[in-house]
Amino acid sequence: MCHVLTQTLPRSRTMDAALHCIDGVRRRMLGDGLLTVNVDASPPAPTEGDIVDLQRVWTSDVAAYPVGGRKRKTLTPWTRQLLRGAQMFVGEGDAALREVFDDHERIASLGLHAVVNVPLLDASGRCAATFNLLGVRPTWQPQELALVQLLALLATPWVLADRGA
Repeated sequence: MCHVLTQTLPRSRTMDAALHCIDGVRRRMLGDGLLTVNVDASPPAPTEGDIVDLQRVWTSDVAAYPVGGRKRKTLTPWTRQLLRGAQMFVGEGDAALREVFDDHERIASLGLHAVVNVPLLDASGRCAATFNLLGVRPTWQPQELALVQLLALLATPWVLADRGA
């Protein structure tokens, strides 16, 4: 895995190629699941009352969650923590997913039971995108969370460069 991340990833020519490389490592280390990357497509200078617009720019399952999909999120504890506060969100178990995601039934139908959303930060420290991993396990181990954060960090320059940030 280290060879892939140190030799193959830096030679990727596009965000898509880089994220495929990262997802291959993710699958090998963490098993089945769904990886998506969303960018914050909200207007500049959002205010507390704004809606957060997210657009999917990458997915490991184009049939279930195609690239280009958009979500409009109101400000909730999840959006305040992840998108406004730039703090990782961990949701474990079906009840946690139901509480946070409108599409929880689709998530459950894919056999997914836990989520980790990692903010991808721009140079100002603002959450410009999210690295989202849904897993088949109902809980995450600390070393798994650390790996997801590391993979998100490796994805950040590719995602931000692709969106022109």
